[in-house]
Amino acid sequence: MRKWTLISLGAAAVLLVPWMAVLAVTLPGSTRVHHWSLAWIGLDALLAAGCAATALLGLRGDPRSRLTASATASVAVLDAWFDITTAHTGPALLEALACAVAEGAVAGVCVGVALSKGWWPMERRSRDTHR
Repeated sequence: MRKWTLISLGAAAVLLVPWMAVLAVTLPGSTRVHHWSLAWIGLDALLAAGCAATALLGLRGDPRSRLTASATASVAVLDAWFDITTAHTGPALLEALACAVAEGAVAGVCVGVALSKGWWPMERRSRDTHR
């Protein structure tokens, strides 16, 4: 089953290439968006929740902190991408770039947590108490 899951993911990646070409040709260059502020607040709320969940799980020594860290890194990168690509030129773009640096740092820390293997002090303590 795992092999077919991976093959399906590979097929999805291949099929997304022509879909991206269709979008590049058919989507308008700009559009009016309803609930613009709600979309941005929701993205930041998701990022905050991911950071909080990762911190709480990590402090408890729960290895699931790696999962929340992985998801949070993805959200941070998406937030940075949309900050930059939707910003107007000038001061707004400079602000978006500054935010992207901070979000990149959050993503980097989260990737470090996601890839860690037992170097978190609380995690070691938690494992030692279960022996």
